[in-house]
Amino acid sequence: MAVIRGCNLPEDLYYLLDKHVWVKPLDGGVVRVGMTSVAGKLAGGKLTAVTVKAKNIGQEVRQGKSAATVESSKFVGPVPAPVSGTLLRFNDRLTADPNLAISDPYGEGWIVEIQPASWDAESAALVTGAAGVAAYQAKLDAENISCS
Repeated sequence: MAVIRGCNLPEDLYYLLDKHVWVKPLDGGVVRVGMTSVAGKLAGGKLTAVTVKAKNIGQEVRQGKSAATVESSKFVGPVPAPVSGTLLRFNDRLTADPNLAISDPYGEGWIVEIQPASWDAESAALVTGAAGVAAYQAKLDAENISCS
């Protein structure tokens, strides 16, 4: 895992940089989505809620549109879907402990799972690997963002 400006950024994930969300391909073509450690810092470091409306499970979500909502004492906003597809599952553990999305953003704090509609086409807009971490570093440097 790379640590850039105090922010943990695993090289094995795909990132939608402008939205500070990550994607991890799972078996069966499903992808898992969560917030980066950068998003947690920008949200104020302590979440009060992470929600997905029950009616949205099984519905289509478009790339860049809200798949979930996070709330903190200083922020309420969307967790954008990094790819278009069907919203399959919400991480129910976040209902009882929304701060898992910040304390373990790349593990138990994942937010939703999506069945992508066109992974091959849309994943090209995401960054990953060493090049993805370098692109993230450039963004953090340009915007003077630090997680420490």
